[in-house]
Amino acid sequence: MPATYGFLSTYPPTQCGLATFNAALATHLVAGSPGSGVVRLLASDNTSGGIELDGAAPRVVHTWHTDRPGGWVAATTALNRFDVVIVQHEYGIYPGDAGAEILPVLRGLRVPVIVVLHTVLTHPDQQQRTVLEQIVATADAVVTMTDTARTRLTGFYDVDPRKITVIPHGAASHAGLPRSAADEPNHRPHLLTWGLLGPGKGIEWSLRALAFLDDVEPRPIYTVAGRTHPSVLQQQGDAYRDSLKAIAEERGVADCVRWADVYLDPDELSRLITSADAVVLPYDSTEQVTSGVLIEAVAAGIPVVATEFPHAVELLADGPGLLVPHQDPEAMAMAIRRVLAEPGLPGRLTGLAGGPTLRWPAVAARYSSLAARLTAARRPLAVQTISA
Repeated sequence: MPATYGFLSTYPPTQCGLATFNAALATHLVAGSPGSGVVRLLASDNTSGGIELDGAAPRVVHTWHTDRPGGWVAATTALNRFDVVIVQHEYGIYPGDAGAEILPVLRGLRVPVIVVLHTVLTHPDQQQRTVLEQIVATADAVVTMTDTARTRLTGFYDVDPRKITVIPHGAASHAGLPRSAADEPNHRPHLLTWGLLGPGKGIEWSLRALAFLDDVEPRPIYTVAGRTHPSVLQQQGDAYRDSLKAIAEERGVADCVRWADVYLDPDELSRLITSADAVVLPYDSTEQVTSGVLIEAVAAGIPVVATEFPHAVELLADGPGLLVPHQDPEAMAMAIRRVLAEPGLPGRLTGLAGGPTLRWPAVAARYSSLAARLTAARRPLAVQTISA
């Protein structure tokens, strides 16, 4: 009988990368088998406008309202009904100082638990360090999605390295969809950035880079797709998006930019990705060890121009893109120009050894194997307890 999984995470219709990741992992891991479920983290009752779940996705069995005290108790009880628990960890989604309320949940679980770390900081404050070290100490296994994150975790934190497994972020399959019409006469090169918008995304630098491409004929079209991040929208409104539009006007590229203020469903996103000649990731972060957008672009075979954030440095060093310094629009423009102008370069950049291992079915299979090992490791202990 297949194992049942309990998932602790944000979850659609919440609009965030963590929710999308958990939904994809859960859908492929459960593969339509009954019995699994999600304990959903929810900071408020505002859930409108999210993505539709696949029919094979596990259902929500409990909602942990994180803006109400003591919610971890019922969440723990709900998760203990399953054979294995998979916890998504990101700073800011759990209550308590540095998300400390995840710790009593982990201590209260009586089944094997895998914690997936989406962020590993190089300079955490003392509470962030303490919480993360206790998470690793309490969990049966911890997953990082890059070797960079694993190296940071073992190098900057007091943790047991034997608990850490590297499993890449999954990507959808874009097979069978038509690619960009780059060979058509008068084709306008299509540049693309997508994801939830907010300060730190660095879109201002790609807009400035676009201005340096004013001699490229025909002029490139740059699509910026994604809603403003809900927390940013709540605190700052659409000030960031408005500032970007002002930069586009100031730099004379407003007519070359398409703003898609939408949260795309998987089919819409696939069509958009495969229409691009290059994906531009101008992120300001020097800490980001996991990027679902980067994985999706590489898995789709689209050349990437990215700033030197850690996941990009690790993944693009093998060939599927070009790296540029942070906040350097001239260097970014040179890289985009090279991708668009150099014959055969896009084909050389899109080859990534092991590309199929990034697909969700392969990624889910690795989680399944890890869960099976943890369950088997606990079984002798259970037999000994019964015999005693």
